[in-house]
Amino acid sequence: MKKVFLILTTIIFLLTSIINADEVNNEMSFYTGTFDVIDKEGDDKTSLFGIEHKNPDLFRDTFLGKFKPVTGAFITGKNSAYFYTGVEAQYGVGPLKILPSFTPGYYEKGDGKDLGSVLEFKSELKVGFDFFKNSKLSYSYSHISNNDWGDSNPGTDNQQITFSKNF
Repeated sequence: MKKVFLILTTIIFLLTSIINADEVNNEMSFYTGTFDVIDKEGDDKTSLFGIEHKNPDLFRDTFLGKFKPVTGAFITGKNSAYFYTGVEAQYGVGPLKILPSFTPGYYEKGDGKDLGSVLEFKSELKVGFDFFKNSKLSYSYSHISNNDWGDSNPGTDNQQITFSKNF
């Protein structure tokens, strides 16, 4: 029940930020992929589905590149859930975008892999291509672990395909 409440809260937060926007300038991403892609035993590997929100108006140009906040959540085929918020950088060459991100978050293991803590950190590298106006298709690879702050730190590597659309 707690997980359902958190998922609904996240979705409501993301949708209200879009509805309340004065201008059409929010990016929503939907992604699917494989959770624990390099699991050697194969008992924790499963699918995942997620949603992510970015507001391009919050881009900040720095000497290290463009940065923006990112918020999202995913759920796995074994009812594990991860809710996160953090920062994403953007580097581009024409329509090709390279998007590294760091997003700390709350992890609930459900019936899936025990990552050792509820506080987990996701590092991700995404490569995307702007193929239509205001939309992007991307591939990403991420690692989630607790930096040895939990009881154990098995970590997980994930890969996703993402469709992003500006609204």
